[in-house]
Amino acid sequence: MNFLITGGAGFIGKALANHLVNAGHGVRVLDDLSAGENSGLDPRVVFTRGDVRDIPKLWGQLRDTDCVYHLAARVSVPESILYPVEYNAVNVGGTVALMTAMRDAGVRRVILASSGAAYGEQLHQPVSENAVMRPASPYAVSKISAEYYVQAIGALWKIESVVLRIFNAYGPHQQLPPSHAPVIPRFLKQALSGGSLVVFGNGKQSRDFVYISDVVRALERAAIAQNIDQACINIGSGVDTTMTQLVDEIEALIGTRVHRLYNDEEGSGVSRLVADISLASKLLDWSPRVALREGLAQILKLDPRFQSRNTQSHAATH
Repeated sequence: MNFLITGGAGFIGKALANHLVNAGHGVRVLDDLSAGENSGLDPRVVFTRGDVRDIPKLWGQLRDTDCVYHLAARVSVPESILYPVEYNAVNVGGTVALMTAMRDAGVRRVILASSGAAYGEQLHQPVSENAVMRPASPYAVSKISAEYYVQAIGALWKIESVVLRIFNAYGPHQQLPPSHAPVIPRFLKQALSGGSLVVFGNGKQSRDFVYISDVVRALERAAIAQNIDQACINIGSGVDTTMTQLVDEIEALIGTRVHRLYNDEEGSGVSRLVADISLASKLLDWSPRVALREGLAQILKLDPRFQSRNTQSHAATH
């Protein structure tokens, strides 16, 4: 098959592109490099730098394409609160532009990477796909809007659409920006630096962490599964992990205690969010394979940013 991955130089997109090209597929990536890097892409992936809102550029990228993975988006909840206009323009406007270009090019399937953040605060956990959405940030609103656009335009123009609500994806080579960094690489960096590890809130808030290879398998399955048009599917581990438990796991792996600072002044988001993944099992024949401790160990093994520090930390404990 021939695939286009928008946002394919980001964390999930890059892992997906490399996996698909290794499986023998043709892969194009379109990314503006505002958050990702194309240096880690397999040389067989055809990379183009560009904005997902550029419809003429999309026409060229969609030539002979069988399926589109739409991952291009701004992805930080805290940042979206500061820049809602930008998040609406890229996450919503980019989705509308892509669907318009797909209509023009005659491409018949799109898979949207949405987010578990769209659910917001939920009383009943694990949260299922039929829960009433309670978005608590412009980012979450933009992802829900993208879902509606994909489904509405898809239904009108006979483009099969599949929405995967991906929870907290993590793994080697995840971006670690200076501000609004994802929690796992941030915790690992702080734990291995010998300084303090800062936990936002009281540490009791929980998330569902799903390893990158499991996410890629789900995305791959969504491209070939039958009878899933208009489906919205949770992709997570189905396991509830508090921030305090996450630090405990990191300490167990690196073999040393870390100094914890709990910052109640900093917003910690929703109190609990864990995925009901039964629909993914039913529709995609998918279930996660990598437990949290194994996934963290893979980061320490495969991500060069943490390897030297991890070696030093182990040496200091013996």
